Amino acid sequence: MTIIALVRHGETEWNREGRVQGHSDIPLNDTGRTQAHAAAAALRGGDYARLYASPLLRAQETAEIIGRAIGLGEPALRGGLRERGYGVAEGMFATEYWERFPGGVDVPEAETNEEVLDRALATLREIADEAGDAPAIAVAHGGLISRVLRHASEGRLPRAGERIANGSQQIIELTGSDLRVIGYNGS
Repeated sequence: MTIIALVRHGETEWNREGRVQGHSDIPLNDTGRTQAHAAAAALRGGDYARLYASPLLRAQETAEIIGRAIGLGEPALRGGLRERGYGVAEGMFATEYWERFPGGVDVPEAETNEEVLDRALATLREIADEAGDAPAIAVAHGGLISRVLRHASEGRLPRAGERIANGSQQIIELTGSDLRVIGYNGS
C-alpha cells in the first residue's frame, strides 16, 4: 500500500486569466508561489519520503518549493504527470474553449480523457512501485488529478461544479491495482 498526496501546482497568470494551459509551459506567479508554500505547510508532518512532479515549469517549481520546505530536495520528474494536451485549444480562454468544444471533446490535436487517465494511472503505479510503503507526493495538474479522482471514486469526486484548487492536496491510496481516495479537499 502506498499513500500518494496529489498536489495541484500553484497559480499561473494563465490560471488567473482563465486560459487553457495543457502542455504550454507557463511558470508560477507570486500567488502560485505562496500557494506552494501553503501546500508545503499542509504536508509537513506527513512522513513523506519521496517527491515527484510533472516536468512542466508550474508543477516543477511547486514541487521544488515543497521539497525545500519539508526536506525532500529536488523532485523526480515524471512525464506521465503532465496535464492533458489540449491541442489547438491551448491558450484559449476557458469560455471560448467550452463554446467551441462542448463537453471538451473532439478538440483537434488534443489528448482524450482516456489517454490522460491511462498515462496517469501507469505513472502512479510506477511511483507506488518505487516508493513501496513510504508515502509520496506527486505534484501535477488539475485536469489530471480530476480524472484520477473521478476514476478512484467511481465518478463521485470532484463533485459537480467543483474544481481542483491550485495548491490543494488530494490523498489517494494505491494497493496493487486498487486505487481509493482517502483525503479530499475539493475546491
